[in-house]
Amino acid sequence: MLRLFFAFLAYFAAMTLALSSLAEEKPAESKAGKWDKDFAAMEARDQMSPPPKKGILFVGSSSIRMWDLAKSFPDRLTVNRGFGGSQLIDSVEHFDRLVLPHQPRIVVLYAGDNDIAAKKIPQQVAADFAAFHKKLRAALPETKLIFLSIKPSVARVKLLETQREANELVRKACEQDKLCTFLSVEKPMLDENGQPRSDLFLKDGLHMHNGGYKIWAELLQPLLK
Repeated sequence: MLRLFFAFLAYFAAMTLALSSLAEEKPAESKAGKWDKDFAAMEARDQMSPPPKKGILFVGSSSIRMWDLAKSFPDRLTVNRGFGGSQLIDSVEHFDRLVLPHQPRIVVLYAGDNDIAAKKIPQQVAADFAAFHKKLRAALPETKLIFLSIKPSVARVKLLETQREANELVRKACEQDKLCTFLSVEKPMLDENGQPRSDLFLKDGLHMHNGGYKIWAELLQPLLK
């Protein structure tokens, strides 16, 4: 019996050592460093061609990253700080790196799309928006904030009602601040049957082509004063 006990201890020690070695070989990627390459590339471009300050800063996920702002707003000073796959909380956690260096007069934020797809509830999306808004007000109290509503898309049509719930919570939050605007992009992106317009999207049914961005630009232009 005693021999069995010591054999078990030896086996347990060996397994613990093996698992420890595996963890050392393949450490989990820290959330803090997930976007380092994206930010480093942005900052490298900034060094070569410094972006304007006091301009219009676009922040958010791939719908922002893929937007040709110079084409949509040729008469505006714009800066694109979209990073694909990001969620709202990522713009909150990296606010100092994404927003502060540019001292923008307007921030245009699009996020929440990936959050809902990752099964975050609408209340969490609203809470993350509130956290972004709080940081913005603390650092840049006179800067306008425009939140582009979570878009309806072919790829995520089953999430439309959940997206609407999140949008409504953010809209109500924006009503509490005269410098915050909730801009709904939903209506012109739906067809006569209330379904996402496939003609606005690339083959993946998620990312937009120029037709989608044209709608967004037309809606947004009057607010960029």
